[in-house]
Amino acid sequence: MAAFVIADTRIENAEAYEDYKKQARAIAESYGGRYRARGGELDVIDSDLWSPTRVVIIEFPDMESARAFANSPEYAPVAKLRHANAKSTVIIVDGV
Repeated sequence: MAAFVIADTRIENAEAYEDYKKQARAIAESYGGRYRARGGELDVIDSDLWSPTRVVIIEFPDMESARAFANSPEYAPVAKLRHANAKSTVIIVDGV
């Protein structure tokens, strides 16, 4: 069953964040990830609990693959780039 990494990101240093995007995509794809949304236009219908900024959705074959990507040694230094140049909330959710 598919699983999704969903991230909401407020970029604080756009130039430096470009390096993060390039590296993260290659790593996600190496774990079977396919980008389904990447910062496109948002139409917020309700925002009682959350006001999204920039949403990224990556589909993985399963939870195991999504977790392997998020916790991989390859991604750890790249995640530091994200933390240094943006604020974000990232979740992994099981598909149906």
